[in-house]
Amino acid sequence: MQPIYTLPESLQAFQTALAFPDVFRPRAQESHKGTYGTLAIIGGATGMIGAVVLAATAAMYQGCGKVWTGFNQARLPFAIIPERPEIMLATAAQLMERNDVSARVIGCGFGLDGLSEQLLPQILSTHHDQPLLLDADALTLLARSSELAERLKSYRHIVLTPHPAEAARLLDTDTQSVQADRQKAVTEISRKYGATVVLKGHHTLVATADGIVYTNTSGNAGLATAGSGDVLSGIIGSLLAQGIPTFQAACAGVWLHGAAADVIKHSSQIETGMLAGEVAPAARWLRNILSKE
Repeated sequence: MQPIYTLPESLQAFQTALAFPDVFRPRAQESHKGTYGTLAIIGGATGMIGAVVLAATAAMYQGCGKVWTGFNQARLPFAIIPERPEIMLATAAQLMERNDVSARVIGCGFGLDGLSEQLLPQILSTHHDQPLLLDADALTLLARSSELAERLKSYRHIVLTPHPAEAARLLDTDTQSVQADRQKAVTEISRKYGATVVLKGHHTLVATADGIVYTNTSGNAGLATAGSGDVLSGIIGSLLAQGIPTFQAACAGVWLHGAAADVIKHSSQIETGMLAGEVAPAARWLRNILSKE
């Protein structure tokens, strides 16, 4: 049964939606699935399949036309996701051969073994004109390699989504230093990698390489749960595939992710034990009510 959602007055949802005009507008009646892009999500190594499934599900809930999951395994772990048959499945190697993708998300449960170390440079050697989001293990591998950092310079639309420990790796420092001055950390990472950077945490920050910083105020401690970051990557990736400009997609995705958690808490009084998988349908509901004419 679909939960009954209600808006907390403190969210100021309709005012916030005005800041993201390309996200919160009604769909054109003369549109089709191709209008809303194709997202490729590569991750899901052995033992971490849930991460890529959560990201892909969130991307579908945010209105992406088509979503491919590319599992970082030699063969598919299953033929179909029974709860979400809309999601198309491939191995990472198979998905890299496709030329019909609009945007890519790399890193959700990607793994850090030798196979992952070989695969990421291959991924970053192609499709430089497409929006690219790097998360989780992909960020750890990026931090280890100056060669990968150099390859990022070929991309025009990059989003990095580190949590504080990953941010510390990207800056070759420690987590305590990142948390002591989060704005400095996010701007330094953005300039270093020429990317839009989402520094996750309480009051998540989004920064551009030219120094613009957005501070998000939505969200609550219910998001401190496994898979929450994967859902965020799926939401932002979906918006990128739909053609939303990079900075707007990152900021709106962060706000939607947090605001969905606020809606859940307000509607059900649940914060402790909130599941990452519950956030995506709430974010879908929120985007739809704010997109009405």
